[in-house]
Parts: sequence; structure tokens; C-alpha cells
Amino acid sequence: MADILTLAVDCGGGGIKAAVLDTSGTAHATPVRVPTPYPLPPELLVDTIAKIATDLPAAARVTVGLPGMIRSGVVVHTPHYITRSGPRSRVLPPLLEAWRNFDMRAAVTQRLGLPALVLNDAEVHGAGVVAASGLELVVTLGTGLGTAMFHGGRIAPHLEWSHAPVRRSLTYDQYIGEPERRRLGDGLWSRRVVSVVDGLRPVFLWDRLYIGGGNARCITPSALARLGDDVVIVPNSAALIGGARAWDLPAS
Repeated sequence: MADILTLAVDCGGGGIKAAVLDTSGTAHATPVRVPTPYPLPPELLVDTIAKIATDLPAAARVTVGLPGMIRSGVVVHTPHYITRSGPRSRVLPPLLEAWRNFDMRAAVTQRLGLPALVLNDAEVHGAGVVAASGLELVVTLGTGLGTAMFHGGRIAPHLEWSHAPVRRSLTYDQYIGEPERRRLGDGLWSRRVVSVVDGLRPVFLWDRLYIGGGNARCITPSALARLGDDVVIVPNSAALIGGARAWDLPAS
């Protein structure tokens, strides 16, 4: 029996990456990356995904990871795509309305003619790394902070606690997001990452914490040594590998 190929699409604030992978997570072509276009109404994102798909091998299904609150393939809220020109820019009310309760799964299925799975991007990232044993928390460091939680391999209800305040008026998203890393430099920013991990450990009491995303590689060696044996740094490629593996996760 031929292996099932999955088109895995990782939608970020600055770029959209995609690859076609088999069920073992092996890519069948060089991954494609394009800049995230702005302004970005839902239909343009769907068209962008469809265009990327034409440059990759044919797949039998598609997984899309999106930032924000996604429930049953429907976008409850997304932080970047409602803005004029991307992260930290002005929110445009028409885009805010266009994205609210947009059925991304139905739109992708109709446009590509493939069964689709649409999840929060950190959940897809986690699907590529979790061991399906105990309570596993996934944190992605990039434009902001992405999070997902798994129990026994099942995705737990998504919580956007990255928007909760961590210090004064700063949210977790702002506290260790990309703008602060650039402002502080990797050393001071890495100390913040350690502080966040130490603060969250007694809240979640995880069996394993995975830290991924594009900025995970920026954590300094001295900070890595302080994170603890229950913390694992994972490659950003998990965001695409998880697209193939997400279909085999236990039903929530």
C-alpha cells in the first residue's frame, strides 16, 4: 500500500512554509517558503496555500497550522492576520471581522479538494515531537509565544495564555517575543526565557516541556544549562513534520 502524503503548511507572522511529507515525516521535495502577504484576508491566505501546493508534489490531505485560537478548524481569533502590515502593526476592523469565526478547514478543503486539518500552529509543532506519555507542554518562540498542551498524546483545549500579563503591562507574548529579543540581545532575552520556564513549571507540573520555534536556537548555552532535565529543545522542522503526524493523534 502506498504511503499517504500530507501537504503540511506552517503559517507564521513573517512567512508561510510548506512541505509534502509521508507518514514517517520524510519530505518528498524541498520545502517552500514565501513571505506572508499583508493585508491578509482569509481568502488570500487560502489562495496563497493553493499556489504553494502547485509547486510541490501532489498530496492526499493537507494540514494547516495557524497562530491564534482555532476550534474545530474555525478561527476564533488570530493575532497577526487582522493587521495592516503584520505583527505589531495597526489592527484593521474589516480584517478583524473577516477572520472572526472563519471556517478555515472548510475553505481549504473546498479550494484544494483535499481533506484538511486546521490547528493552532503550536499544536501542529507539538504533534511532531510529543511522546504521547504524560503531560507534555509545547512552547514555540518566534514572533510571539505559541503554546500547546498534550495529555497522553491528546491535544488539550487550547489556551491563549501567551496574552496573559507576566510583568506590569507586558504579556508573555511581548515579554519574550522577537521584538524583545532584538532589543535585549540573546543573553538577556535567554534569561527571560529561563524565568518564564521557572515560573510556569509549578503551574503545569509537566512531565516534559518542549521548546521550539525559530528562536529556540537563540537561547544561549548558559541558559540552556539552567532549564532542567525536563526541558527539551526541538528543531523548527517539527512544525512541518507535525503536519503529517497530526492525523494520527488520539481523538481529543
